Amino acid sequence: MEKSKYKRLGIITIFVFVIIALVLILLSNKKEPVSLTMWHVYGEQASSPMDKLVDDFNETVGSKEGIIINVTATSNSAEIGEELLDSQAKKSGSKKMPDLFFCHSGNADDLGIENLVDWEDYFTKEELKAYQEDFLDDGRVGNKLLVFPISKSTHMLYINGSMFARFSEATGLTYDDLKTWDGFFEVAEKFYEWSDGKAFCAMDYILREIELSALSEDPNLSLHNDGGWYDKDNLSFKKHFDKFMKSLVEGHIIVSDLYANTQMMTGEVPAGISSSAAVLYYNDIITYPDNTSEDMDLKVLPLPVDKNENKFDTLAGTGLCAYKTSEDKAKACAIFAKWLTESERNLDFVTQTGYMPVRPDAFKKISSMDFENNDYKELYNSLSKMQDDYKFIGESYDYNKVSSFYGKLRDSQKSFVERYNKGEDLDKLIEECWQMLIGWFRRRSCLVYLINIKKIPCIGNYLPTW
Repeated sequence: MEKSKYKRLGIITIFVFVIIALVLILLSNKKEPVSLTMWHVYGEQASSPMDKLVDDFNETVGSKEGIIINVTATSNSAEIGEELLDSQAKKSGSKKMPDLFFCHSGNADDLGIENLVDWEDYFTKEELKAYQEDFLDDGRVGNKLLVFPISKSTHMLYINGSMFARFSEATGLTYDDLKTWDGFFEVAEKFYEWSDGKAFCAMDYILREIELSALSEDPNLSLHNDGGWYDKDNLSFKKHFDKFMKSLVEGHIIVSDLYANTQMMTGEVPAGISSSAAVLYYNDIITYPDNTSEDMDLKVLPLPVDKNENKFDTLAGTGLCAYKTSEDKAKACAIFAKWLTESERNLDFVTQTGYMPVRPDAFKKISSMDFENNDYKELYNSLSKMQDDYKFIGESYDYNKVSSFYGKLRDSQKSFVERYNKGEDLDKLIEECWQMLIGWFRRRSCLVYLINIKKIPCIGNYLPTW
């Protein structure tokens, strides 16, 4: 009896020791959580939807997989590129380079493709088939997929529905007349006459709309020369440029004061062409200069085209990049990217921000969504239709040159209208706009060459601004 008792005690003791040993082995093999830092560009809102997504990930999949993501900075899409370069160069006062960040393809190229994770190393070909192909193409730098699509914006035609209803009743013109660029310019001209000289539409990105108009007529058109700018001998592009400039010189359209929605909200114009993400910044009520007000009744239409069989719109917005450090971190970044772009989750995120989802199956779900906000309903109804009909193409701008041109055109557009109304030749004024685009930069390039290569003297630290 006593012997049996000791035997049982020995077995129990051995069992306990085995359990303890197994626990110790498991604990010793358990990896430390992978900690990732992240910068994003969705921080302008008081409660960023991206911050909420990161918290959800950390509490669910992150907890299970041993991944923790910490948002260490927020920025905006225009500034993050420079901030990343400062961090990479370890400039004084800059933040530590993040593991994950949002940026444009050009920013990724500047950081060095060798320094960034190629997402195709962590996604199977089958997994990538679930994404919009043109969205993936926009994130390729060289032959590497460096900028993964999380959300994308495009250009939309916004309309003050209340004002357009009065205009439509008086003229018989309808929203159907805005499907083509020819119809658009006819509407703009008629509105100018009906309103006693008010511009119809403010454009945030007029050069891009000119490009898309030209591509709609000829999808194979080469837009830029070897220098990355517009070619003075490209007559096909110039034809479309002239069409837009004619409308601008006559006062029917304008280059916006940076954001078309601002000028729509004050009643300066009844229409604006800007980013789909601009839907965030429209109010329900419009207030006119005479202090009268009415419902905006916002309408959101697809971008006009030149030919129905060639429908193009722009593809803009940042994507997700991962900085190369360790294999464990790269794998953790990929887990987050896949989780973030799951159909339902991605759709929920983008419909809070005015962006497009990145999977075709998410697009198809838009039509069954119930939007409480009519502005968003208008936007996403149009976007869901565009997904089947339009091809979205990435941008290839030299943003510094584009911004300079916009600035000069913005400063000159009122004087163009005044000069035209005083009898100056229309073609001459349009040619001035063309020279503003290609001539000024050509002359400036020559000047830079003369100063830097030929060593001609320069006054102070500045180049003349002709």
